[in-house]
Amino acid sequence: MSDLPPTDSNAPPYSVSELAFALKRTLEDRYGFVRLRGELSKVTHHSNGHVYLTIKDDKAAIDGVVWKGNVRSLGVRPEHGLEVIVTGKITTYPAGSRYQIVIDSMEAAGVGALLAQLERLKAKLAAEGLFAPERKRPLPSMPAVVGVITSPTGAVIRDILHRIRDRWPCQVLVWPCVVQGDAAAAQVSGAIRGFNAIAPGGPVPRPDILIVARGGGSVEDLWAFNDEALARTVAEGTIPLISAVGHETDTTLIDFVSDRRAPTPTAAAEMATPVLAELRALISDFDRRLNRSGARLIEDRRTRLTSAARGLPRPDDILALAQQRFDIASGRLDAALQRNTAVHAQDLLKVTARLTPDVLARQRTIKGERLADLGRRLQACGIRAPERAAAHARLPALWERLRAAGQRRLSRAEDQLTSLDKLRQSLNPERPLELGFALVRKSDGTLARSAADLVAGERVNLKFKLGDRDAVIDGQGAIPPPTPAPAPAPKPRPRPHAPPTEQGDLF
Repeated sequence: MSDLPPTDSNAPPYSVSELAFALKRTLEDRYGFVRLRGELSKVTHHSNGHVYLTIKDDKAAIDGVVWKGNVRSLGVRPEHGLEVIVTGKITTYPAGSRYQIVIDSMEAAGVGALLAQLERLKAKLAAEGLFAPERKRPLPSMPAVVGVITSPTGAVIRDILHRIRDRWPCQVLVWPCVVQGDAAAAQVSGAIRGFNAIAPGGPVPRPDILIVARGGGSVEDLWAFNDEALARTVAEGTIPLISAVGHETDTTLIDFVSDRRAPTPTAAAEMATPVLAELRALISDFDRRLNRSGARLIEDRRTRLTSAARGLPRPDDILALAQQRFDIASGRLDAALQRNTAVHAQDLLKVTARLTPDVLARQRTIKGERLADLGRRLQACGIRAPERAAAHARLPALWERLRAAGQRRLSRAEDQLTSLDKLRQSLNPERPLELGFALVRKSDGTLARSAADLVAGERVNLKFKLGDRDAVIDGQGAIPPPTPAPAPAPKPRPRPHAPPTEQGDLF
């Protein structure tokens, strides 16, 4: 059956859907593969992943759609104003009676368009602060491990390894990846994240510095390093990174985000590593300078010490007088010791002359006579030895009774003192002030005890618990009834008389 209606006027009519789908098949068969060049406008990234856009030139425009499965494979990111060349097929949207192009691939129309897109992306990242100098990390001066992200088959990796081997003995870890084409940006981003994910102290050493390197090429060859996702991955990394993409005149987006840009991969190896021979020469120079400085310092101190020593007296002159005094004293020591021994020997003879047995015997006789006389006197008083022993036995009980009586007396005195203190507090004229009352004193300082003591216009002083105030009597108030006389102070309780204690004979 033909898609076109027959010319016979008696032919059955098409339905709207039949005509719409017939036109759809015709366009898809006739224009199943179309390359279209134009400028993008009305670019919409839908939440479901599809991209809707319009391709136009100066005379016409056509709608386009990129299905979600083809978005990631596009050569460039669809943006408003970008001139592109797209490949796809023409189809229609039957529900809206309009035709559109289903885009399978997209590439920039020329270098000018790529550079314009790069400038827009560069301005966006610069506004976010990814190019700020203060966020750039310093490079380590003496790295132990260097990570290199590049192609394992090119001349770049050989140049880097050769340069590092000549300059600095360190370990080099190479993460192989492609550096050109659609997959380059994703692989380089994965390598950067992989190096940053290595934990310190693990089986694989963590690099101290990273180098992303690639040889020179055209703008299209280096375009993978202008990827926005790659730039953000470099900015999020924690390991310092050197960008060495292309030759010195080539500039990519990763150069602005990295911590340092190298004009060539060989220059990146020189930036990342010091020269061991230069460090050895520098240390040797520091050692020579240190030795010379130490020698000059010692010589200066020796000169100053020699100059100061000229003003000091000679040690022999200082010790001569003391040596002479020592000699004189040592010469007199023997004679002095002999005289001292003789004097003490004479004193000992004088003492030993008095220390005779007769003196001790005489003293013992005198003491014995005194003791016998005391015994005779006790017998004359009628006190026998057993009674004296009984009196001595009663002494501890008597002492205990005396101590108990003293404690009772002290307790009674303490009770009387407590009662007197309570009476003193109750008679304190300022105690009512704590309850909110006030003392009224006349101008002469006497205390006003009743209203009759005050006259109108008289100045008085009111004393409160906290501070006092002056006042003036301003009227005749009713005379209150006389205040009853205060109760007489309680008389102290008479002390109870301690029961008489019998005190026996001490003997």
